[in-house]
Order: sequence, then structure tokens, then C-alpha cells
Amino acid sequence: MPRRKADPALPFRPFAEDAGVQTFAGFSIENGTRRIALHGSLDLTRDRAGLKRARALKSLLDAVVATLEAEDLPDAVPEEPETAEPARNPFA
Repeated sequence: MPRRKADPALPFRPFAEDAGVQTFAGFSIENGTRRIALHGSLDLTRDRAGLKRARALKSLLDAVVATLEAEDLPDAVPEEPETAEPARNPFA
């Protein structure tokens, strides 16, 4: 299933879906029902723009921590093998 960009008007709900992604500049947080993946890089500059990005990232991570703290968690989530989807051969 392709990832879709989260609507900035809606709050990030950790572990609520397998399709959402929140992006800050070149840094992406992919939401999933079993894990949240962090990719890329994010510069937190020493200016108002950096403060704004830092607050947004902190808010998102605070939501992840609060969600995890509110649950009875297993010791670890089992690893799942990636499933490959068959692709049509363009040369056939």
C-alpha cells in the first residue's frame, strides 16, 4: 500500500494506521500499527525556524511516548518478513 502524506490539520495518531507519513523537511516519520519508522535527516538550526521544527518533532514524539505508556506492551514486536508483490514484466 503506498504511503500517504498526513493532513497537517489532523493530529498525528501514533500506531493508528499503516499508511500515513509525517514529513519535516527531509525527515519522515512513517506511521504503522506495529512500528513507527524514522527516515532521513532534520537540521534543528539555532533560529526561530529550528525552534519551530524542534517543537513539532517533540510534539510528535511526545504523542508516541504517551501512546506506548498507556498500553500493556510485549517485550518485543515480532519481525515480519517483507512481502513482495508480483510486478508485470514490461518486456513480456
